[in-house]
Amino acid sequence: MKIGRFGFAGLTALAMLAAAPALAADDQPGVALLAAASTLTANQFVWNDTDTGEAVRIVVNIAEQRAYVYRGEALIAATAVSTGRDGLETPSGTFTVLEKAIDHRSNRYNNAAMPFMQRLTWDGVAIHAGANPGFPTSHGCVHVPLAFAKKLYGVTSVGTAVTIIGADGEIGPATSASPVPDSSAGETAAANRAAVEVARR
Repeated sequence: MKIGRFGFAGLTALAMLAAAPALAADDQPGVALLAAASTLTANQFVWNDTDTGEAVRIVVNIAEQRAYVYRGEALIAATAVSTGRDGLETPSGTFTVLEKAIDHRSNRYNNAAMPFMQRLTWDGVAIHAGANPGFPTSHGCVHVPLAFAKKLYGVTSVGTAVTIIGADGEIGPATSASPVPDSSAGETAAANRAAVEVARR
């Protein structure tokens, strides 16, 4: 059974809602974006945000190596991504942006640059500008083109919802209360609780 353009059997109702673009017949900008998104190659993206003030949410599809950005129910952007390579896979699940930093450096991978970083877990998974060859190559993060990362950073906030659909078409467990690393546990726990509270508003 194929579901929409994602072509995965066994998606839950939640996954279908999160993944399938909600497009009305008269939603020409959304239709055009979706058509453009289907042809994206490495380092390409499309963006058409009229900023209605509605909340932004992000859906990453690992099998497609694409990310989709919605404002309310309207598709406003899509990009090619590069997720985690074999052995360092990007986790699927429902997340919230826990922390943002324009000029972040990795604590785990040789001080590597992570421009326009938006943290999804306290153990190192984030959306940020990075190598975007059109296939999985990261250490577990979601790499997006630099210009897209900058635009995305400008429309999100701590608490923005992010859904990552796994290569098998499934969404893992909710992870908005991610495990806290041993170091600075009190500080990061407080930040995590604050981020979760923002997400509930």
